This record gives sequence, C-alpha cells and structure tokens, in this order.
Amino acid sequence: MNLNRLDLNLLIAFDALMTELSVSKAANKLFIGQSAMSHSLNRLRQTFDDPILVRTTGGMKPTARAKELIEPIRKALLEIEVAVGTPQTFEPKIAQQGFVIAASDYGELILLPSLLKRVRELAPGVKIQVRRPGEYLLEQELENGSLNAVISFDASMETSSRIRQQGLFHDFLVSVVREDHPLIVDSLTLEQYIELEHVLISPDGNNHDPGIIDQWLNKRKLSRNVVLYVSHFLSAPLIIAQTDLILTLPYRIAEKLAHMAALKLLRTPINLPSYQYSMNWHPLYEKDPAHQWLRAQIDTVSRQLANSPIPPQYLP
Repeated sequence: MNLNRLDLNLLIAFDALMTELSVSKAANKLFIGQSAMSHSLNRLRQTFDDPILVRTTGGMKPTARAKELIEPIRKALLEIEVAVGTPQTFEPKIAQQGFVIAASDYGELILLPSLLKRVRELAPGVKIQVRRPGEYLLEQELENGSLNAVISFDASMETSSRIRQQGLFHDFLVSVVREDHPLIVDSLTLEQYIELEHVLISPDGNNHDPGIIDQWLNKRKLSRNVVLYVSHFLSAPLIIAQTDLILTLPYRIAEKLAHMAALKLLRTPINLPSYQYSMNWHPLYEKDPAHQWLRAQIDTVSRQLANSPIPPQYLP
C-alpha cells in the first residue's frame, strides 16, 4: 500500500462505518452527506483492495479484512487525537525539569541571583545549569535542545537570522580605579585615560581583536596601554584595588564589583553607545510551554533591572 495516497479522513470514515455498520448512519455521525460517505467507502475498497462492508440478509457486515483493521485503526486514531488534541503544559509547582543556559560571568553576577530566587519560589523542582558560551556550535546546541537559551551582549552573539532574539536591558561602559588612586580623584579626562595602564577583560584571552574602545581610539589615532588581559570579571576588582591600573567595564557589573573591593567608579571619557543584553533561543522551541516559562522568568528579572536607571553622572 502506498501510504502517500492514504487520507486520514478515510480512516475516520472507516471507523464510523465499522461502528454504525450503515453508510447513512456513518454519514450522520460525521455530519456529511450519504453520497460523500459512499464515496469514502469506495475509496476504502480501492485502498485496501477489499469490499470492507458487504450487504447481507442481516444488514451490512464487515469483511474479515475489515475486522482485522478495526482495532489498529482505532488505536492509531486515538493516538493521533491525543497527540494533536492535548496541548503540552508546564506546571511549575510540580515540574521536575532541568534547563541549560549559556551566559558569561556578567550574566551570572547580574541576572542569576534574581533568576534563581524566582525559579526556586515558583518551581522548586526545576534545576538550572549555567555554562560559558563557547565560540562555536551555539546555534546547533540551541537547535538540538542541549542548550535552552543564550543570554549575552549582542556584539558577542554571532548567529544566523533563524535564531530568535529578545533585548533584555542596556548597559553602559564605565571605568574603575582603586579608591585611593594617586592620579585620579573625582573625574577622568581622555588624556588621563590614555596615559594610565589598563586591564582588559577578554573571555577567550584574545588580545588581537580590538573592541569598541580601541576602535574608537584608533579612529582618532590614539591608543591605550593594556598591560594585563584577564578572562573573567571576578578577578579584575581585586587586581584594580591593589594597583594603579584602570579597568573599563559595564556599569551594572562595576557597581556590584565595587562592593567587593575599594573601587571608584568614573565616567569613561569616550562617547560610546550602550550595550544591549539579549536572550537568544531557537524557533523550534518557540511554543514549547517549558521554554516559554523559562523565557518569561528571564524577561521578568531583566525588566526589574531595566527599571533601575544608571546614574546620569556615569552616562556618556
């Protein structure tokens, strides 16, 4: 049998015919005309190469072949009905599920505490795994489901147009020095910024690809002296607190790190646009209830951050 020629409606008609053992009653059951049901019966006979229903002195009777097909077809129709008729649901209070999110230590410091607090309150059985975004395979991992979401700055997320993206909040670059820095008091000039020795945070340790700061300086035939490259935000404040180095980083994380060490926040003397922090996911899971719930929680805690304005003295 060529399944490409098998119409699902024929199986529904078959089930009605086997239940009613009457073309007219089967037609009424499916709210179609008797001629349409007769046509379906003829197509069934052609499809299975069998009379299916035969008129006898006792009324219409199913053939032996039809009897063999009754249970398998009813089971198949039931499974289809369950599959397409019962929408997936996600019940946070009883869910026992794990989610995997890719985020840098920025995301861990800024979003994770509030996100985890909210998840634990709403879905105590849900587990969250956070890992660093790799350079490759992010889109593939989002597609195959081994990764549920990537939260990152737009500039660091290179994916195709197929990936869904939602902006969460913006951040601006500020500079930090130690509280008792011998040269910097309350403000920072461009000349001072260039003369100071810098720490640069580079997740992959790459010191060859200039970021937006160095691009801005290069356009003006200026440069800064980067003497230390580190791969994580967390080590930077302790280094800055014990040296005369300067570090430029997003305000929201600088404000948190300043509580870990005696640091002074300063407006960076470079007019740069804001960074947008975004959430990325694969369209295959756009309507998945569990994924929708996770994205809603990330969106909620992000909106709380977005509603906390950056002090104007740090804005460019």
